[in-house]
Amino acid sequence: MNPPFARSRGVNQALVATAEEAPREAELGFDRLYRACRDDVYAYVASLLRDGPAAEEVTATAFERAYRKRSRFDAGRGEPRAWLFGIARNAALDELRRRGRQAELAADPVDFSAAVDETVEQSERRLAVAGALDQLEPRERELIALKFFAGLANAEIATVLGVTESNAGTKLHRAITKLREACDGVL
Repeated sequence: MNPPFARSRGVNQALVATAEEAPREAELGFDRLYRACRDDVYAYVASLLRDGPAAEEVTATAFERAYRKRSRFDAGRGEPRAWLFGIARNAALDELRRRGRQAELAADPVDFSAAVDETVEQSERRLAVAGALDQLEPRERELIALKFFAGLANAEIATVLGVTESNAGTKLHRAITKLREACDGVL
């Protein structure tokens, strides 16, 4: 005779099913992050390294590191996108150190987004912007890359760089002003 309040046998099975599905949901979350950010991460890294093949390697390294460290992500410290760009930044800086150019970026810009059938005017503008970017300090170029190549918000840039949001906004404003002034001198 079974007591009226006997333990349900289905409870353990339901708990086991939820535990088994949890890693799968984490994998899907990382997959969504990868698909949403891969092109932006590559553009950001390419703007820092100015070397397409090296940017591909560093982008792959960044995503590999992020995948291995995904359990350490703390949503209370920021958005997943900013966390990922922090990892990508560190991977790019590791590559620059490996090359012996710790804080110095290459002088020759590589155009990764050139359209084949662009007009002469568009080409001249792009060359002017590339020349103006070369006049900026490496840290200022990085700010421009995070904002315009990676598409990060100021709060995300602050997280990546480890500064306050207002400090990131101020530095970004100064870098954009210098970029505009350099472009005005050329155009």
